[in-house]
Amino acid sequence: MRQITLSKKEIKGLNSEISTHYSIDEFFSKDDFVALAEDTYILRDGEIMFFYKEDLLLPSLRLILQNNFLKNIVINMGAVPFIAKGADLMRPGIVGVDAYVEEGSIVAIVDEKNLKPIAVGQSLFSKDEMQEMEVGKVVLNLHYVGDDVWNFTTGPE
Repeated sequence: MRQITLSKKEIKGLNSEISTHYSIDEFFSKDDFVALAEDTYILRDGEIMFFYKEDLLLPSLRLILQNNFLKNIVINMGAVPFIAKGADLMRPGIVGVDAYVEEGSIVAIVDEKNLKPIAVGQSLFSKDEMQEMEVGKVVLNLHYVGDDVWNFTTGPE
């Protein structure tokens, strides 16, 4: 696996990009060991923190499970098995949407029982538009438990 250690200047640029997208100041400290693996995965001490997908900078689900800084979309338990297999979120599966979810927002998809994130997605509609809808696809599922990002390892295969 190809892995490149990022310089302090590159980390500063990455912090700026993270701040722009997620309003988090100085996510990586100057003492962190930050690397880019496979030109896609941003690692801190060997664990994926963020990754690029379709030109989007996305937080890993493992990071969101530690510290959920995304807006949430709560789904009913009947939708969980579908989301956990990578399906996009359809309107009937939603039981709640955080305020200020806008079209294009990166969101955490959480189950209603445990309120734990099971996927990271991109909203196709605003909260108000979703509430007016009864059917249709509302969130693209970009990363979920069990996908390639979730299963990524930096160790020997």
